[in-house]
Amino acid sequence: MFCEVSVTERVKEIERSIIKKFRKSIWNKFCGALNEYQLINEGDKVAVCISGGKDSVILAKCIQELHRHSEIPFEVTYICMDPGYREDNRKLLEENIKLLELPVEIFESSIFDIVNTVDGSPCYLCARMRRGALYAKAQSLGCNKIALGHHFDDVIETVLMSMMYSSEIKTMLPKLHSTNFENMELIRPLYKVKEKDIIAWANYNKLNFLQCACRFTEDSEIYEGLSKRREIKNLIKDIKKINPAVDDNVFRSLHNVNLSQIVGWRDADKGELHSFLEKY
Repeated sequence: MFCEVSVTERVKEIERSIIKKFRKSIWNKFCGALNEYQLINEGDKVAVCISGGKDSVILAKCIQELHRHSEIPFEVTYICMDPGYREDNRKLLEENIKLLELPVEIFESSIFDIVNTVDGSPCYLCARMRRGALYAKAQSLGCNKIALGHHFDDVIETVLMSMMYSSEIKTMLPKLHSTNFENMELIRPLYKVKEKDIIAWANYNKLNFLQCACRFTEDSEIYEGLSKRREIKNLIKDIKKINPAVDDNVFRSLHNVNLSQIVGWRDADKGELHSFLEKY
């Protein structure tokens, strides 16, 4: 057929779209985060963690492109943990990996079976267990960093959730040292990339990714309405109708904290609480 497009041609078109059509909204912001926060350095071996969702896949393609052309020598490997996906979700994951020509190593775990036995929402436990499994796998492969697909929206939603539900101001950092795996770091190269632009990229290329393959959320009709992150996402969406720059302002505020106007703070390393009265 004259109109058929080969798999190789299709993936090249998808890759070109990242550095051409979405250069300003995705590629430049990806590179900007790498440079500003010093996320990848010479000699690093980075494990890119792929869940099968849009965020982790665009991250993988960006790092793949960077690795091909970067003047800074570093190694990269691509890993994906199957925590117990349903057969149709596993099939979609494998099809996308093949289509996008990502050399991914998939390894199995029984995390979904374990967390589905706990009472209430298992999300926190699941996230901790999945991250631990990824750290362990990456470390076994000789990596010193894992890269996750958290983006701009995740950052500001996490900050607001922390304030409104945990009574503290706590940010999602662009990178952090692991407390349980020696000499390992977690990096977030999509820190400045907005979710709407990732969605636009996926739609432009007619790509279909896993949404949330968790058994708990798939089986719970009311879970979506109970999700605190969904509540915050909707809140930001509503405020943007009045102030379109509200998300950018929240993000910039994380880099512009006026310490002289903070009432109290906690030194997490020493476990000490401090008050503005100490220097009043």
